[in-house]
Amino acid sequence: MTRMLILSALADPTRRRIVELLAAGELRSGEIAGRFQISAPAISQHLKVLKQARLVRARVEAQHRVYQLDPAGFTELDQWLHGIRHFWHARLEALQRELRKPVEVKSRATRRNRRHGR
Repeated sequence: MTRMLILSALADPTRRRIVELLAAGELRSGEIAGRFQISAPAISQHLKVLKQARLVRARVEAQHRVYQLDPAGFTELDQWLHGIRHFWHARLEALQRELRKPVEVKSRATRRNRRHGR
């Protein structure tokens, strides 16, 4: 469930940009809002979605909320991506081996496959 929240949160370009900003370091909500051409309440909604997805967390400092990236959501995302990488790794390795074969070997294999209807 959280995985879908993460992917949904990152589907929005404004939220992706917020994540990129916070990757450089923590920021107050007003500092984040000042970097966009949308209202502060709209930024608050984006931050709320990112918090629900566990991609950012906030702490209160005086009258300000200070946001930073939350490793929990990114760890979950990375674990999921690892499975996807594993799926593609074997296929990409096979493609790489095929591409490295000499041209004449590929040509013979292609002719043989055509004769046998493959």
